[in-house]
Amino acid sequence: MNKLITITTILALAATITRAQEAAKTVDPPLVITGSVDTYYKYDFSGHSNIPTSFASDQNSFSIGMVDLGLKKKIGKASFVGEVSFGPRNDQSIPVPTNHIQNLYVAYDLTSQLSVTAGYMSTFVGYEVISPAGNFNYSTSYLFTNGPFQNAGVKLSYAFSDKVSLAAGLYNDLWNVYSAASKINTFGAQLMVVPVKGWAAYLNLVSGPASGTELDLTTTYQITEAFKLGLNAADFSAPTAVKGGFTGVALYPQVAVAPTVTLGLRGEYFKTKTGGFTTAGPAAGESVTGLTFTANIKGGPLTFIPEVRLDNGSKTMFTDNKGIATKSASQFALAAVYAF
Repeated sequence: MNKLITITTILALAATITRAQEAAKTVDPPLVITGSVDTYYKYDFSGHSNIPTSFASDQNSFSIGMVDLGLKKKIGKASFVGEVSFGPRNDQSIPVPTNHIQNLYVAYDLTSQLSVTAGYMSTFVGYEVISPAGNFNYSTSYLFTNGPFQNAGVKLSYAFSDKVSLAAGLYNDLWNVYSAASKINTFGAQLMVVPVKGWAAYLNLVSGPASGTELDLTTTYQITEAFKLGLNAADFSAPTAVKGGFTGVALYPQVAVAPTVTLGLRGEYFKTKTGGFTTAGPAAGESVTGLTFTANIKGGPLTFIPEVRLDNGSKTMFTDNKGIATKSASQFALAAVYAF
């Protein structure tokens, strides 16, 4: 009798374990939460804010960037991404600051190689991004400031292999808006190629009659374990009714000098085209060259970013400490970015 009870107990326990294992297999994947918090001090040596690129515009002040919170989840073939932010960096990066939405889109895997994504997305154009946790430099480039921040629309992405993929879609007529002003008439595409291990290149195109046409190349190459080289080159033509545009290139060499310390340089040349369109930067037909020396010093999830930036225009696009027009500007910044 005791043997029967023991055998029965063992069988019941085994059945319970089996059911628990099967249940565990069907449990939904967890909700993934990511984000960052950043704060900074900046001093422009002219004594006032001088360099007209995005964010970190407060002069001689201990200031804040933003709280950034991202949510994402995938169950089977369906997934979503939602990202909201709060703070001055948020207010300067989205069309309706009180809505706080950086990303909001859904995606579905039609096949193992083909997927569709629809909603409001951070742009696929350019090297730098809005979140400071996604950039090496704390200040941003002229190319970033003058390109799109977000695109709302629908796209199809096809992976030919792990080395080649193509995405193409239709987007609202204006950049950086949640809804179309009048039409859905912007086309966007991205070709991704991985020529060799550690090297990825993205050829991007976004074009529409309301926002204009930008052709962009973004590439990074991890040449050695310690040395990485990035490049961003772009050409933008404004809508026909506006005319003008810009062209530019930025180089991003970075070298790890210790497990927790990386040094980097952003060298950028940016020029506006002649015509009626002027951008955040030099006047039409003029150019600016910028050198930004940056260090990333990591302490776990916290990164300290000391930075010195030197910009020089082809003409007097800045002002000195007496308010007199000058060709050059320089600033120092120290930022702290906590990413999770």
